[in-house]
Amino acid sequence: MLVNNAGRSAHALFEEVEDLDWYEELMRVNLWGAVWCTQAALPHLKAARGSIVAVSSLAGLIGVPGRTAYSATKFAMTGFFEALRAELKGAGVSVTTAYPGVVATRIRYRGFNAQGEEAGASGLKEEGAMSVEECARLIIAGMNARKREVVMTAKGKLGRFLKLLAPGLVEKMALAALADEHRPR
Repeated sequence: MLVNNAGRSAHALFEEVEDLDWYEELMRVNLWGAVWCTQAALPHLKAARGSIVAVSSLAGLIGVPGRTAYSATKFAMTGFFEALRAELKGAGVSVTTAYPGVVATRIRYRGFNAQGEEAGASGLKEEGAMSVEECARLIIAGMNARKREVVMTAKGKLGRFLKLLAPGLVEKMALAALADEHRPR
């Protein structure tokens, strides 16, 4: 099995970003790190009829205001691994994409801010964050069941469904997830 879980966060309003170099760096870590690891492991995974897990984010299903760069990297992961899943179907390799919400880690504190520096704070509401252990349990269960996707929160499942029917409502839900000081004005 291969679990692509390396990633970096970012929180910045696009209009406040002056230098896009850190956008490229974020794409290298969040997307290309997973692509390169997958390419290296693919012969072994095919021989073993193994499993690939791509840990994306709810921000890879629903664009989150103030997280344009992060959402772009996670949407890119979603597209890549969705296409790869179809390509590998005949080889017996399962591809599971996991979509956690806010997990109780410090990833958001170490992510980029608008100036491309370490944020030092989270731009999201942290109350009720999922534990790392619960997140890992859900990923492992999804991988073992060879599921296509694991959307880990009720809000995420609802948001994904509502995005098709009421996209404006989903935007309001996404804005509500931001900490007050990080909301666009």
